[in-house]
Amino acid sequence: MKIELREITIRELAEGYQDKGEEGVIGYGGRLDIRPPYQREFIYNEKERNAVIDTASRGFPLNVMYWAVRAQGGYEVIDGQQRTISLCQFVEGDFSVEYGTTSSKRAFHNLQEDEQERFLNYKLMVYLCTGSDSEKLDWFKTINISGKKLTDQELRNAVYHGSWVSDAKRYFSKAGCPAHAIGSKYLDGTSIRQDYLETAIKWIANRDNVNPIEIYMSQHQHDADATPLWDYFQRVIDWGKQLFPNYRKEMRGVEWGILYNQYKDNTYNPAALESEVATLMEGEDVSNKKGIYGYIFTRDERHLNIRAFTDKQKREAYERQGGICPICGQKFDISDMEADHITPWSKGGKTNAENCQMISRKCNRRKSGK
Repeated sequence: MKIELREITIRELAEGYQDKGEEGVIGYGGRLDIRPPYQREFIYNEKERNAVIDTASRGFPLNVMYWAVRAQGGYEVIDGQQRTISLCQFVEGDFSVEYGTTSSKRAFHNLQEDEQERFLNYKLMVYLCTGSDSEKLDWFKTINISGKKLTDQELRNAVYHGSWVSDAKRYFSKAGCPAHAIGSKYLDGTSIRQDYLETAIKWIANRDNVNPIEIYMSQHQHDADATPLWDYFQRVIDWGKQLFPNYRKEMRGVEWGILYNQYKDNTYNPAALESEVATLMEGEDVSNKKGIYGYIFTRDERHLNIRAFTDKQKREAYERQGGICPICGQKFDISDMEADHITPWSKGGKTNAENCQMISRKCNRRKSGK
């Protein structure tokens, strides 16, 4: 990897700036690809964006940027996309800031001529990196240690970029994308940080028994489009909506795709499901309300995180039993026993003192294994 330090003015950087949407963002007289495949969408908030302009307007140094030199000519941003777009958008007049000593907001075209010249002549420090694609990606991972770090999925998008990733991002990775429109209430995270895309790939990879999801992305990297992934995602969300038409906030972040893969062919009565969900939501013993939806299908009580007996209840039960395990009839120290529901929770037993018994660890393991 060859590295050269160069000074580039904001005037040079913003020359020929264009945001072409899906086709990308260019600057530096059309020679700079500001958003190559491994870069994220613009995510600076207003405060962060304005801080970049304020720093440059005062002549203070901005962090060094890194560009990769392309073999076919031109450059691509490795690190510094957010700062670059902020500077170019300001010069283009896309937003106003409190500029200089005045407290009023001004766009670039509202600045005095001398203020404009000082801003345009501000020098940015840019490292130009020459090397192979793999070297550039490794360098990108290495220097991406400050600011908003790349997520795992953003790095995967970089490694497996191509026609499939580009089309998948159209469905899952834009603000207001189709996945957001139909599934935002059911998914954790945000589309712009690739959380929706990561979740959809994880679900479909699970369906295809592919692990980790990098393998699935590698297998489909050169597919013409991601239509099968989008179709699958729609079926998952529709399935959840049909079974549970009464939406609750606890439905957000449930592994709907994993449940769909295993239980989609079963027949369920939405009214009966709603009745059970409502009962479980009211149950004081259920600590993890979100886990109700997994429990509905698996009947695994671990999803619910059933409220545990208190130390006081355990001690009372131990003393009441005289330390004798009611299953094997042997006496144990309390440290060798565990609390158990006399009437199982699944059959309506409560987590209270009257329904608590202490049994040996071995008996509890044997009982749980039945």
